[in-house]
Amino acid sequence: EVQLVESGGGLVQPGGSLRLSCAPSGFTFSSADLRWVRQTGGKGLEWVSTIEPSTYSTYRSTVQGRFTISRDNAKATAYLQMNSLKTEDTAVYYCTTKIGGAEYRGQGTRVTVSA
Repeated sequence: EVQLVESGGGLVQPGGSLRLSCAPSGFTFSSADLRWVRQTGGKGLEWVSTIEPSTYSTYRSTVQGRFTISRDNAKATAYLQMNSLKTEDTAVYYCTTKIGGAEYRGQGTRVTVSA
């Protein structure tokens, strides 16, 4: 069974930093793309970043230069380092992957950026 468990969210002031973690199981971690997406209020999911097995990564333009996605295949864990956080980064962040054509997502971790 594919599972993804996110952690690391919390309350932080504007300009602060957080590191989110994603601990997946049930598939070959080192062979899978991993993505971070977020959801704010009643809006739909918004793609944030993707890291491929090669560690090639891509970012949403609004987080480019502030967020860094990474993966540790030995620990089967993915990370999202978020620096210079802004109020508009407030959201529930989810780790996702696609296995066998099916999209899987964790329960999410809430990030609140507020003074």
